[in-house]
Amino acid sequence: MFFDTHVHFDDFAADGSLAALLDRAEVSKVWKLLAVGGSPEANELSVRLALEFPGRIFGSVGYDRGLAGEPLDFAALREQAARPETVAIGETGLDYFYEPEKAKEQKALFFQCLEIAAEVQKPVIIHTRDADDDTLGMLADFSKGWKGDPSRLGVLHCFTRDQPFARELLDLGFHISFSGIVTFANADPLRAVAKFIPEDRLLIETDSPYLAPVPHRGKRCEPAFVADTAKRLAELRGGTVESLAMATTNNALNLFGLEEAP
Repeated sequence: MFFDTHVHFDDFAADGSLAALLDRAEVSKVWKLLAVGGSPEANELSVRLALEFPGRIFGSVGYDRGLAGEPLDFAALREQAARPETVAIGETGLDYFYEPEKAKEQKALFFQCLEIAAEVQKPVIIHTRDADDDTLGMLADFSKGWKGDPSRLGVLHCFTRDQPFARELLDLGFHISFSGIVTFANADPLRAVAKFIPEDRLLIETDSPYLAPVPHRGKRCEPAFVADTAKRLAELRGGTVESLAMATTNNALNLFGLEEAP
């Protein structure tokens, strides 16, 4: 079975397509999904879906970089983070591609989310773009202060950086997740990195509704498509889809503190 470790359910819930989406995911053997937060509305939806679909959908809550500098309710976030339905904190992180002028505010927000992850001892789901040095510096401090299981620090989602950056993340103890970008025609450098990641640190995701993999380019991405990303990763790494599915699912179960895979 597959575990799609990064799904934004907002659009699917809003347009009434969630039930059909989950049916198609099941046909593709995508049996577990992480509903990702990042805003008050997305956090609320994430927790609600985890309650509605126990054992199938799991929750994550956080404040993402787009909210940097805005007034936010961190007491509410702490309450949501402590709930049993919530298995991770995020997504959160740094993105200097669009708003480099807000670097200071982004770092302050990221720091607060990392603090909450440390308080509740739940892994963090990290976004980074054009912010490698600051991301690594903040994650190094986070990992030094982590008191829990060192294999449950968190994951850099939708990885698009180079091998040296991946090596530093791995040395800190983080997992690395690949999306449909690894199937894109112009992604040879990323595919080289994907071959390098140790099996016990590898995750897969769709980042739905974004970044549909080949052969679904141009369509709205959905969890069923994680099977296509897994197929490409298995080819790159010289293994079977079945073994990659088992490894990445077990990695996700361990990272998020869930039961062992059957």
